[in-house]
Amino acid sequence: MPHGRRGKSRSKFYSGMVVNAFSSQHLGSRSRLADVVTPLWRLSYKEQLKVKFEAQKNILQSLESYLQVLHGVSSTVAAPQSEGLRCLLHPIIPSPITIGYRNKSTFSVNRSPDGNPKTVGYYLGTWKDGNVVCVPCNHLKNIPEKHSQVAQYYEIFLRQSSVEPCLLFHEGGHWRELIVRTNRQGHTMAIVTFHPQGLSQEELCVQKVTLKDFFTKGPGAVCELTSLYFQESTMTRCSHQQSPYQLLFGEPHIFEDLLGLKIRISPDAFFQINTAGAEMLYRTIGELSGVNSDSILLDICCGTGVIGLSLARRASQVHGIELVEQAVEDARWTAAFNGVTNCEFHAGRAETILPQLLKSQKDEKLTVAVVNPARAGLHYRVVRAIRNCRAIHTLVFVSCKPHGESTRNFIELCCPPNSAKKLLGDPFVLREAVPVDLFPHTPHCELVLLFTR
Repeated sequence: MPHGRRGKSRSKFYSGMVVNAFSSQHLGSRSRLADVVTPLWRLSYKEQLKVKFEAQKNILQSLESYLQVLHGVSSTVAAPQSEGLRCLLHPIIPSPITIGYRNKSTFSVNRSPDGNPKTVGYYLGTWKDGNVVCVPCNHLKNIPEKHSQVAQYYEIFLRQSSVEPCLLFHEGGHWRELIVRTNRQGHTMAIVTFHPQGLSQEELCVQKVTLKDFFTKGPGAVCELTSLYFQESTMTRCSHQQSPYQLLFGEPHIFEDLLGLKIRISPDAFFQINTAGAEMLYRTIGELSGVNSDSILLDICCGTGVIGLSLARRASQVHGIELVEQAVEDARWTAAFNGVTNCEFHAGRAETILPQLLKSQKDEKLTVAVVNPARAGLHYRVVRAIRNCRAIHTLVFVSCKPHGESTRNFIELCCPPNSAKKLLGDPFVLREAVPVDLFPHTPHCELVLLFTR
């Protein structure tokens, strides 16, 4: 979208994207930003967990009520009673870390409340109302000091640069957003995106050198970056496959130690943003999955492959499917480095790969599927393939937005057979649910659902 408006009319919350502002005139922009990005920050963490637990319970109650109508109450398979639910709802698992827990932050560039266009932070306001401003976010409870430091020095770099930032694609300008990734060892990767706007390769090279020198020899050297990447991008979001990340200096990857594994993470790869919380999440998935030596594990939307790799020692075979090629390369490297030999990782769309993969499996081998899709949920062809594969007796579904598109997935997995939708296999039954908090101070958490049939 080379001539689109950056962040056009989006009001969803996540780092670096447009967020709706509160209208109160009594709050400064910093407090307003905190209220939007981390709406629960004024509550104690214990109170936050209560709010989240009740929200997840309400979502499950609505889902069960809908499924009861589809099946008829008498035909719904009973499950352990808890919290007024037919499924067993476990207590919410808290995050081990609540302050500065993010290992990845995305910072935008735009005008500050006082009008300076070279400001780095998060958006406040809406494009529709024409009141979008960029507010520094070093006061937010979920942002680590290291991320704030890199953002601060990127802002210093912009303000001394002779090149203008790109606020709206069609208005020109070049410097765009900053992504910062860190690990628990303190290593720091920074990724700067840049709109070329027709610059020659020689002119682009000058800007790359200027950026590199600032963070290696200039004021930005205090950030002690482990690596610095540069990406030429003419789109709001651009993957490595669309426009390769160019390493200006340092190590090409960042590494994390997790569940006894050394995990490699590329700049484009998905990795849960709360590392300590992710360990709790993956342990929960392992416990619910019941994977054993007689099982084949399908890790769908696997990212860097951590779920499958962490369960590989228990399983007969693991197949991971992931769209992002860099993440698949990371998963393969991690498997080789850690001596895991029973994992295969497939790059591509799950809706294309999964049906072909299931056809090659023998039905007599029990199959456990784990799915951890993005907020948009699973493609209907993936749901259909899971539903129609008789070998899949256990399904663990991880959702950070179970009240959104994922609800449609749950209904299609659990509804009576439907020939019109080609949902011919036996329906799944929701047995257990475990909320795991990876996002303190926000309303979000991960909900892990166990389905069996």
